[in-house]
Amino acid sequence: MIKELLHKSFSALMALLVLFSTVSFTIEKHFCGDVLVDVSMFADAEKCEMEALEVLLKKTCCKDEIDVFKGQDELTVSTFEDLDFEKQQFLAAFTYSYIDCFASLPKQTIPHKDYSPPNLVTDIQVLDQVFII
Repeated sequence: MIKELLHKSFSALMALLVLFSTVSFTIEKHFCGDVLVDVSMFADAEKCEMEALEVLLKKTCCKDEIDVFKGQDELTVSTFEDLDFEKQQFLAAFTYSYIDCFASLPKQTIPHKDYSPPNLVTDIQVLDQVFII
């Protein structure tokens, strides 16, 4: 039971690790002078009112910064045959020497697993006034 739960949680963790390592995203920031006006991750950052005046005055005090965070774009799958001979030999020896350390225990039967105790009508210790001191 615990082994299956551990296996499933480890598999989900590895899938999330692959997902988050391959995701790319951009952060767009709009500055008006030295003041940060808007930050956006999924859409264009909103421009300030000074942007419309810059067209008329032909002065630029606003600037946009775009930070691009690139994820991994190539995933390679290596096999046992891709390793050189020394690494293959070490891996085979390591596996062979430690394979018996993780042997499972024999399944034990519990004879009273399905036994339900009788219903208590009265508390016999209180009825007989017998207490363990």
